[in-house]
Amino acid sequence: VWLHQTRIGLSLYDVAGQGYLRESDLENYILELIPTLPQLDGLEKSFYSFYVCTAVRKFFFFLDPLRTGKIKIQDILACSFLDDLLELRDEELSKESQETNWFSAPSALRVYGQYLNLDKDHNGMLSKEELSRYGTGTLTNIFLDRVFQECLTYDGEMDYKTYLDFVLALENRKEPAALQYIFKLLDIENKGHLNVFSLNYFFRAIQEQMKIHGQEPVSFQDVKDEIFDMVKPKDPYKISLQDLINSSQGDTVTSILIDLNGFWTYENREVLVASDNDNTADVDDT
Repeated sequence: VWLHQTRIGLSLYDVAGQGYLRESDLENYILELIPTLPQLDGLEKSFYSFYVCTAVRKFFFFLDPLRTGKIKIQDILACSFLDDLLELRDEELSKESQETNWFSAPSALRVYGQYLNLDKDHNGMLSKEELSRYGTGTLTNIFLDRVFQECLTYDGEMDYKTYLDFVLALENRKEPAALQYIFKLLDIENKGHLNVFSLNYFFRAIQEQMKIHGQEPVSFQDVKDEIFDMVKPKDPYKISLQDLINSSQGDTVTSILIDLNGFWTYENREVLVASDNDNTADVDDT
């Protein structure tokens, strides 16, 4: 019954009547849904447009990988995002559930708040310099250069919608759509695969950062071998997007290549696992 109701509800916004929703259709659907979700009662009216943009981006980022500007209603019903959105009907929703739900008020305010904090000159857009402080501030310059080359920008600056795609990609690195986004940035020669040259191109920036932080740079040869061992591509000399997805190691591989903090975590994984186990043992003892 719920599925039927939702399908009918969504179909009302299908202006063309072809079983698809465009971005503006889905924006209207979500805008009119807000008053029916008790968990969003506290949202200021002035924040509605940013909330709608934040919610709609998740649907389009994951369900419209080819960026056609429309999504099948069937796909919307089949994915779990609507369940997450309609979970906000529950007045008793736990704090944990709210924090992990992209559509909750705290989550939307967190993402928008981060954007405002990064925007040092308060012009409503992010320059490469401003975006470099994202997260732990350890994304490499070469990776950020590629973001600004490949993504939609206005006079070399990124707007909120482009920023949301960036956040969705980096926060969901295990998902095929996120890997597709990052892969396109890593594929500097636009060949549809990563070879030793492209891996080296990105890893050099990690080595530079290690030197700046007074660390002994790790040899590229070792890292390259580890990446190929992890991914086990069909062709031993190049890694395709499908290889990356099939390996279930895409999040680790991309972190090693674009983020010093991600690389450091990978390099020190045994130490970190050991200290986690020690902490667990301490908790068990107490």
